[in-house]
Amino acid sequence: MNEKKQKPIRLEDIQKMEGEEKLKYEIAEELGLLDKVLEGGWRALTSKETGRIGGIISKKRKDDLKN
Repeated sequence: MNEKKQKPIRLEDIQKMEGEEKLKYEIAEELGLLDKVLEGGWRALTSKETGRIGGIISKKRKDDLKN
């Protein structure tokens, strides 16, 4: 199988990120999932966990449009 090797993300890398990518990591941290993401990447999360993150991102976008 073709599996991409991803470079591990470090906390320093997250602090340098901008926009939606940084937001994903911030939400993962709020939900207590950041360690899991840092260790195993986004694939380490269940569909329920990734859906929760996506839902919160959508809600924040919607709230930003209202303001």
